[in-house]
Amino acid sequence: MKAEFDAENTVILGISRDTVNDQKKFADKFHVTFPLLADPSTDTCKAYGVWVEKNMYGKKTMGIERTTFVIDPKGTVSAVYPKVKVENHADEILAFVRDKVKR
Repeated sequence: MKAEFDAENTVILGISRDTVNDQKKFADKFHVTFPLLADPSTDTCKAYGVWVEKNMYGKKTMGIERTTFVIDPKGTVSAVYPKVKVENHADEILAFVRDKVKR
């Protein structure tokens, strides 16, 4: 699937609170083929509004809400997909890029 995004001149980045070293271990373990950025301070996550309060089994904690941002070549956020479910998500984003962003 990465080749299809590459063909659309689309850059994929991931970001989490993990350290650079932890990101490398994760990428190696799961064969991640795109850059993973480290944000241990959560500054970037907060700026994008994905550092949120979560509630699991009545326990409230802070964490990252898995979200996809599509940013067009001019740097404008074209779409936001909050609370991402992994299954079929890449296909959905690729279709959006092909249909909307490239116009």
